[in-house]
Amino acid sequence: MPVDAAGALAAAPRVREIAWDHKDVQLYHLGIGAGRPATDPRELRYTLESRLHVLPSFATVAGGGAPGVIGTLSAPGVDVDLARVLHGGQRLRLHRPVPVRGRASAASRIVAVYDKGTAAVLVLRTEVTDADGPLWTDEAEVFVRGEGGWGGERGPSGRPSPPPAAPPDQIVDRAVREDQALLYRLSGDWNPLHADPEFAARAGFERPVLHGLCTYGATLKAVVDTLLDGDVTRVRDYRTRFAGVVYPGETLRVRMWRTAGTGGAGAGGARTGEARVAVNAVERDDAPVLTDTVVRYG
Repeated sequence: MPVDAAGALAAAPRVREIAWDHKDVQLYHLGIGAGRPATDPRELRYTLESRLHVLPSFATVAGGGAPGVIGTLSAPGVDVDLARVLHGGQRLRLHRPVPVRGRASAASRIVAVYDKGTAAVLVLRTEVTDADGPLWTDEAEVFVRGEGGWGGERGPSGRPSPPPAAPPDQIVDRAVREDQALLYRLSGDWNPLHADPEFAARAGFERPVLHGLCTYGATLKAVVDTLLDGDVTRVRDYRTRFAGVVYPGETLRVRMWRTAGTGGAGAGGARTGEARVAVNAVERDDAPVLTDTVVRYG
């Protein structure tokens, strides 16, 4: 069996040293659609080095190298075809704001393997620390089609929760450039699914699709800009499920609901709270793209 659950879970963490600077941050921000309009002061904080703030989702590409989905395929006990792999979900927990420049240690290991019958689900957790302590923890949930059925634990339900019944507090549309995937992949995700039409066809898509983590980043930017007044340091936790693809050139519709608050205050006296988010592709009859999406902030 290409997925050896016991071997994958027993393997020691793989540790690598990562480093990044302002150029990596700026490239990532451009890759998720920042900089439009180019002279807008609210966009310059993502694109101009003298004003640069780091959107927390940059953590998913910091240091370059393979993203979580690709990294999972090279984990001990895993030997599967990339064309049968889907990114199922992503979670990021921030222990401190991500600095503009940094050097850190990233330790990754598979912490769960689930048997869904027709697919295996792997969860890869990466803990990142620098000289001052923990920086962030991210988890990538990876579906491998055709690798289930060995009688293992099924794990949590993958059925998405419906969004709140009340009207959204905010709705914003974000246009995806035709070349967005080509730009985003320069941050380290070289999966040909996002650039090569022949590979995309072999994976069952009509043409190359946008990286799920690009949509993930663009969505967080919309939430930060709309609900948090552009303050990237307020984000504490961000999770989502990838429910459908986005094709470059489409429009993302991001719906946001303020759903919870602790009644207390976070760093600097800011109110803590939570937002539920749903993202859909406008041109395909509002097809779901991201579901079960939650941003917790301080």
